[in-house]
Formats: sequence, C-alpha cells, structure tokens
Amino acid sequence: MTKWIAVSALALLGACATSVPYGPATSDSAKGYSVQPIENNRFRVAYRDNSMEIARSRALRRAAEVTLENGNEWFLVTTAYSDTGELAGGGGTSVSIGGASGSRGSSVGVGLGIALPLGGSSGPVEHVMEIITGSGQKPESANAYDANDVLANLSGA
Repeated sequence: MTKWIAVSALALLGACATSVPYGPATSDSAKGYSVQPIENNRFRVAYRDNSMEIARSRALRRAAEVTLENGNEWFLVTTAYSDTGELAGGGGTSVSIGGASGSRGSSVGVGLGIALPLGGSSGPVEHVMEIITGSGQKPESANAYDANDVLANLSGA
C-alpha cells in the first residue's frame, strides 16, 4: 500500500512538471507567451514554462511570429533575461542536534534532513526578450534573426 502511495505521488509531481502546448498565457502566472508592444516595431516577448530550454525556444518562436504579423522580416534582440523562479536553498541536506532535560533525565537527539528538488526547480521559469523588428537588410549582429528562418527551425518547439 505504501509503495502505491509513493508511486502515485511521484506521478503527480511529474504531471505538474510537464510543458503545456505552445500558445498564449491565460493569466499573468500561467504558462505560455505574452507580448507587450513598447513602441512602433519594439516589443517585449516573454514565455513561461517549466523548462528553460523550452521557454527560450518558444520566446524566439513568438518573436518571429510577432515580426511577421507586423509586416517585417527580421528582429533584433536588444535585451534578454531569464527568471528561474527558484527559491534559495532549493535542495540539499541539513543536520540538527537537539537536547532536552526534565524530571526523568536528559536526552540528546540528532536529526538528518534531505530536501530533493524533484521538479528541477521550484516553479515555472520565464524567458523575456525585448526586440526591435524591421525589414530590408538584416543588421550584422549575432542577436539579429531572420523571422522566416526562425519559424522554419522552431515551428515544432
């Protein structure tokens, strides 16, 4: 019986750690993408997921889509950062020693604790990029992307 409880708990934790299909976030804390126009041809694109690799790939994919939706051909990533959402001390071991005394004598105890971050992080991660979109000659920069090429390579991301 105990074995089945443990297996069920691990299955439930695994289900919580899966990625959702590509699409818009339904709220500020939901997984998916969000796009915020900043000014003409400048946007903040974010993607939230449990996997940083997926969040980065899908943010690039959404940036390419936004570029083409606005009639442009390329985008330049001017700023990018990732928010891992991890809490400090997410895993590890701890040892504690305690003692007590009373009318029946005294005692000393030692405790060992182990924290296992089973999901890899304590919550969803988010990758955020600020982009500028344009047409014509793509800028000579490692941070400049052809929107059609990105979509061709990341459409399954």
